[in-house]
Amino acid sequence: MAEVPRVLRSEWTKIKSVRSTMWTLGTAVLVTIALGMLICTLVRVDFGSKSINQQITFDPTNVSFTGMTLGQLAMIVFGVLVVANEYSSGMIRTSLAAVPQRATFLFCKLLVATALVLVVGLVTSFAAFFAGQAVLGEHRAYLSDPGVLRAVIGGGLYMTLIALFSMAVASMLRSAMLSLGVLMPFFFLISSILGNVSATRKLGRYLPDQAGQKIMQVIAPVNDPVPYGPWGGLAIMMGWTAVALAGGFLVLKKRDA
Repeated sequence: MAEVPRVLRSEWTKIKSVRSTMWTLGTAVLVTIALGMLICTLVRVDFGSKSINQQITFDPTNVSFTGMTLGQLAMIVFGVLVVANEYSSGMIRTSLAAVPQRATFLFCKLLVATALVLVVGLVTSFAAFFAGQAVLGEHRAYLSDPGVLRAVIGGGLYMTLIALFSMAVASMLRSAMLSLGVLMPFFFLISSILGNVSATRKLGRYLPDQAGQKIMQVIAPVNDPVPYGPWGGLAIMMGWTAVALAGGFLVLKKRDA
């Protein structure tokens, strides 16, 4: 374990030296905040036309996070690039020659990238919340309100898990194009279809993104049939991520670079 600090420094150098990975994080921040503010503006303008029930069940905190729909796209790209860039460039052979303990190599790579994403995710979540609430004006929520702090912190955790899940998938598929070709339809097409078709809606609730987004809700929708709460949803998402990480480690351990 004496070499772990050295490997951690090496992985940090890899991430910060590749502009595309850092740009994707910046994009996630800007898109999440900007789109959230736009949606909050539209909601404030249209608030008077909502029914009484809609006004009562209005969740100002969750509205601030609508930008994460696109922000998570950048997080997916970041997670894929962190892992798959080494395979596409052939650098994985050099990395594994320098760190033959594959468990140590993967652990350090994921630890550095996850720590970075966690910081960025929390900053983004808090910034999106405060910016969105400023736009909502009299309809706003406050950080001290019940459940709000949990939802804001949960937003950062959600973005972190999205990126970590993407890293795990990229570790299994070992190709940026293939990984994005699987993850993009999974999150932006399959999940949406399963969640909106009555015959598959119950199944869709247990997909990682739909379950994980529950942590960002303060006020549950009317007649919400979801059988788990905010932390239960996050636990489901963590379960998906853990399984994907196990798969990524097995592939790395058994296959040649």
